[in-house]
Amino acid sequence: MSTQPIRVQVISISDTRTEHDDLSGAKLVELLGGIDADVHDKMIVSDDLGELTAALFAHSQRDDVDLIITTGGTGLSRRDNTPEATRAVIDREAPGIAEAMRRETSKNTPFAMLSRGVCGSRGRVLIVDLPGSPKAVAECFEVIKPMLHHAVDQLKGSAKPA
Repeated sequence: MSTQPIRVQVISISDTRTEHDDLSGAKLVELLGGIDADVHDKMIVSDDLGELTAALFAHSQRDDVDLIITTGGTGLSRRDNTPEATRAVIDREAPGIAEAMRRETSKNTPFAMLSRGVCGSRGRVLIVDLPGSPKAVAECFEVIKPMLHHAVDQLKGSAKPA
């Protein structure tokens, strides 16, 4: 495992949240503190597909970001555009990550199967879409936590064989 902290950009997707009531983004930052991660920034982006795609693309081009984690916009509502934005930005999909989150969290709630979150990479940056509730963020994070450092190391070309 890498000795370097994972450099993370957290993006909450919402037309209605503000910095003061972004409970999912705050929960995600709290959880990242427990895995040797350096949260570069936490921001809120609207559900607008163009704005969200632009934000994901811009942050995936940064030299100081290894991981982008989104929260929100993964459901079936008309304004839920996160999966489409992520697909527009990534070079390579990592379907096993999203499948594992849905599989494991559906043991707690049948609503987990409604999440359309996508995971993949653009260049050396991993992008992971999480649902928008603090409970779902916590449950999904527990699923992906064991592989985050290894995935980031692989993308940087510095992972040792498992």
